[in-house]
Amino acid sequence: MGLNIFRKESLDRYLGADKLFVKTMNARDLMAIGIGTVIGTGIFILPGTIAAKQAGPGVSLSFLLSAIVCAFAAMCYAEFASALPVAGSAYSYGNVVFGEFFGWLLGWALVLEYMLAVASVSTGWAAYFNSFIESFGLKIPHALSGPFDPAHGTYINIVAVVIVLLITVMLSRGLQSSVRVNNIAVVIKVAIILIFIVAGLFFIKPKNYHPFLPYHMSGVIHGATIGFFAYLGFDCVSSSAAEVKNPKRNMPLGIIGTLGIVTLLYMGVAIVLTGMVKYTRLDVANPVSYALQLVHQNWLAELLSIGALIGMFTMMVAMIYSSSRLIYAIGRDGLLPAFLGKLDKKSHSPQVALWIVAVIIATMGGLVSLDQLTSLVNIGTLFAFTLVSFGIIPLRRRKDIGNRGGFKVPLYPFIPILSGLLCLAMMTQLQLETYIGAGIWFTLGIIIYFTYGYWHSKLNDKQN
Repeated sequence: MGLNIFRKESLDRYLGADKLFVKTMNARDLMAIGIGTVIGTGIFILPGTIAAKQAGPGVSLSFLLSAIVCAFAAMCYAEFASALPVAGSAYSYGNVVFGEFFGWLLGWALVLEYMLAVASVSTGWAAYFNSFIESFGLKIPHALSGPFDPAHGTYINIVAVVIVLLITVMLSRGLQSSVRVNNIAVVIKVAIILIFIVAGLFFIKPKNYHPFLPYHMSGVIHGATIGFFAYLGFDCVSSSAAEVKNPKRNMPLGIIGTLGIVTLLYMGVAIVLTGMVKYTRLDVANPVSYALQLVHQNWLAELLSIGALIGMFTMMVAMIYSSSRLIYAIGRDGLLPAFLGKLDKKSHSPQVALWIVAVIIATMGGLVSLDQLTSLVNIGTLFAFTLVSFGIIPLRRRKDIGNRGGFKVPLYPFIPILSGLLCLAMMTQLQLETYIGAGIWFTLGIIIYFTYGYWHSKLNDKQN
């Protein structure tokens, strides 16, 4: 009998395997996970750099356009999460509607996205933390402050390792307490952003908005392609579907609500920033802090550095959590070793998957220089967005998957097709090096699938 790489998983088996998860999260918790993931340090940097180089004061329109493009993909995720309330996000969706091979490719892309994102953010968090404690006269030894590079005297980024392991300890103690901590951190982070927006209103000079579109509408559109990547991460919300109360209602609220709030925050920062400082002066490393120093509000610039630390912390919490659920889902299906797909009887969470994810991320963040690899996060996300968007069409055709009372993408099939095409268009903005790196990663994934995953899959057991 030949290989059947397009064999499909059943929703009933997934629901049966995931029933041990405790359903504790509501829409507010989901939005906190989403906002925690999407809002990192980018909100303090991107509005300034896009204004200076691409869009001028029209940068707020760039973020609005980006949000509209993301909203199409968000609606597709919301329908999937409502119809398939299971762990594994796009990986599980792909297994059900496209078949196992595409599901595996989606899972493999998301493994790269989640783990690389956390590892790179852990090094950014370490850099902010080190500069923060230096203001108090404290200093991490040089040997422990960077990736393994004996020629430059660094052997491990100890702060990056420690923060990943501390977050993992918190997550391993139970989801409810972790969600509580994450919710509080997100509230503080959003409050700091709102303080900047409100305080900045008093320093706006209307003349800074003229000309509003110095690079014309083409500049706004080019800015939107960069701004699009700022919103990536809301898909993490869909990883938690198996642990959500009333997923048909709460999953769409969590996903679409995240995008709505994040859009308002990005646009608010962009409008205030370009009103405070002429856009031509914003091509600096940290434009928001620069703007505050120009108007002698140094106390707020210091507060923003705390906001950046909290922002990166919540992003790592959400991504480590999502990674563990993804690895659990792949192990649950037998495509990776089955022990990864076991839930701990006491905590009802995938402890083995969580700790293996943590060790890999901590190793990458502590020992490897990730500067050249972070763009791979974008290609993994866009690949998932594209298949999830087009996947709405086979999902609607499945009579065995009911979604009565659940969220459905409006203007079907126009919006799913448009969403998929827009995501493909965004992929053309990525550089050749990103495609080469992705090609190597996917080749490795395909080798693992055909040498291990296919033969150990639960579907292979059923087929035999």
